[in-house]
Amino acid sequence: MTLFEVSERMFSLNYDIETIYYLANPETDQITFATGSQLRYEDIIKDVFGVASIHDLPMMIQYNKSFQTSICKYFGVAENEITLEMIVRVASKMDLLQLKKQYEEQPPQVSQEESGMAPRPFDTVIRLQEGIFQWDEEHSSYNLVETT
Repeated sequence: MTLFEVSERMFSLNYDIETIYYLANPETDQITFATGSQLRYEDIIKDVFGVASIHDLPMMIQYNKSFQTSICKYFGVAENEITLEMIVRVASKMDLLQLKKQYEEQPPQVSQEESGMAPRPFDTVIRLQEGIFQWDEEHSSYNLVETT
């Protein structure tokens, strides 16, 4: 491999950027964030919704009346207006700001007190609804990456 190929590989964006998902179960009043990898390889769906796979959620929406009712109440919609995207979707910057606000309202832990900063919740580069974001260590937040 030439030096040019090595530098091209190092600075290219050919690596996978984790997409962050927002999962909401209005029946249990649970909101969780997960990466695409977590959705594929961990039990996040089971932990949040009590079903084995994301593919089970449409049936749960269709046949679980208490789940339907909780979604209708939470989102202010009729049964025939329920969509899967209401409970599982790509997270937005506003969603992450809510997560940060909840974190800041919690009592600080020892490691947080020492550093004075919030820990990075995901990879340094993530994908949200609005685009690709990069972690800003100084402000403990994700900033939109300007792409041309």
